[in-house]
Amino acid sequence: MKTAKKIIFWTLVAFALIQFFPIDRTNKPVDSAANFVEARKTPEKIRTLLKNACYDCHSNETVYPKYAFIAPVSWSVKSHVNEGREHLNFSTWETYNKDLKENMITKSIQTIQSKAMPMPGYIVYHKEANLSEAERALLVQYFEEMLKTKTY
Repeated sequence: MKTAKKIIFWTLVAFALIQFFPIDRTNKPVDSAANFVEARKTPEKIRTLLKNACYDCHSNETVYPKYAFIAPVSWSVKSHVNEGREHLNFSTWETYNKDLKENMITKSIQTIQSKAMPMPGYIVYHKEANLSEAERALLVQYFEEMLKTKTY
């Protein structure tokens, strides 16, 4: 019994100590001229869907929820945001070349259709990101039109 109490005690001490090493949750400034929804003059419905379902991980406009301030959960959230921005950052859309934009749109269509995005774990805590079939179809249609007209 004494060993179990020691394990619990030291686990709580470690948990308390890691709270003193916060992660950087600072968003880089967003240049509206480079931002996807501004530069493309995205229709309001599409803009809302993108902001609700994509922008937290795929832009420099991340709104960190309360749970993202508690280690070690904060480490995981920050890792997901960093990875999302590496794959596609809507805030820097106009800095990408044409081939990269085309590739990102194609991948976006695939991940939306396969329901890989938004991530199921994200949807649990962000109900507004849970896209209906109609909303998914609307996003796919918008991206397919971009590919068809080569207006990225």
